[in-house]
This record gives sequence, C-alpha cells and structure tokens, in this order.
Amino acid sequence: MLLKTQVIEQLFSTQLIVAALNEEQGIGPTLTDFIDNLGVMKVLVIDGNSKDRTAEIAKNLGADVTFQDGVGKGNAIAKALEEIKPNIKYVILTDADYTYPAKYVPQMIEILEKNPNVGMVCGNRFNGNVESDAVQRSFYFGNKILSLVHTLINGVSLDDPLTGLRVIRTAVLKNWIAKSQGFDIEVELNHQIRKRGYKIKEVPIGYRKRLGEKKLKIKDGLIILRRILSEITH
Repeated sequence: MLLKTQVIEQLFSTQLIVAALNEEQGIGPTLTDFIDNLGVMKVLVIDGNSKDRTAEIAKNLGADVTFQDGVGKGNAIAKALEEIKPNIKYVILTDADYTYPAKYVPQMIEILEKNPNVGMVCGNRFNGNVESDAVQRSFYFGNKILSLVHTLINGVSLDDPLTGLRVIRTAVLKNWIAKSQGFDIEVELNHQIRKRGYKIKEVPIGYRKRLGEKKLKIKDGLIILRRILSEITH
C-alpha cells in the first residue's frame, strides 16, 4: 500500500476534469468533495456555455474554467485533453452532479502506480454502495443491457462500462482524437484503452443521488449502442 505522502505526491501531477452544463447545484459540492478528499491537484472545468452560475461557482472554488466550442460530454472531454500539460501523469474524470464520491480516487491511483499494464481504473457503481433513490430501475436495466452488448461486441468486459468516474494514464491518451460528441465517449474511451494494449480495472464505489436535472435521455442510450457497434471495425 502506498504511503499517504506518496499519494499526495502523485496528486501534484494529477488533473481533475469535470464536464459541466447548467450544474450550479452540483458543481460546488462536487469540487469541494474532491478538494477535501484529495487536496493538491489541478482542477479543470469544461463548461458547455451554461446559462446558470456553474462557471462562476467553479472559479470561486479555484478551478480553471474553459468554455467548449461544441456541445456534449464527448466534445467537452476532447476540449479538456487539449489543455493537459506534459507534466500531468494521471487524468481524473468525474461528473459535475455530485454522484461520484472522491474518496475512492486514491485507491484508483494506487492501482495505476502498482500496475504499469493498467491504463485506466473505473469506479463500478453496481458493486458498491448505491443510494436507494440514486438509480432508477429503467436506468439500471438499460445499463446492464449495454454492458452485456459492450462485452459481447467489443470484447471489453466491464460491469459498469458507462461510469463517469475514471482515473487514466495521460500517456495512454496521447494523440487520441475522440470521435464521440456525447455520452458515448465512455464506450470509445474503453475501446481506445484496450486498443492501445492496456488493461482496465474496476473498483466498487458508492453512488449518490444527483443534484440538479438529469441530462441522460433514452435517445442517448441509442447513441451509446451505435457507438458500441461502430467500434467493432475500428
């Protein structure tokens, strides 16, 4: 197990990326949770030109804020990757709605430190402690179906392939140009990690009820399914 001082040293070379659109309810608690649990790290919020106080709240908490040119989560992450400095070793991805607890991230970093063949560690919501009202039944079963298809079609076996909490080796993302514009970015990212010869590990995490309006719609599930199918030939 890494010493606490070693984990802190790694956080100096770690970048937190948060894609946000009209998340004034969740962005403050999200960033505060990560700052309180991890302390020393760079924080970058990619704002989708929010109409509320999302960007203002993020800046007040010390985050760097960049406004994306396009729309969608995939587009935001692609924009964020352009901002990553060469000295950044790990990238943390999380959502801006306070659903993902930050306390699991040191464990995720430790896995990467100990296993050079692992390119990404994902937080698995469905083997952790999920709040009773955090996941709707339709969302749960939809995710399970997509997980099964993801395994059968792409050969990437993950219990929670669409999780929003990830820690990734920055080197693995070098020269990657994301095609996904929306929530299908997670599927493309899973495929890229494996395509580049790295393993993906999952750790059980808790999952909280989101703060603010839910963004994911049924149509996004169809887009994700299409991305799973399109990655077969790439």
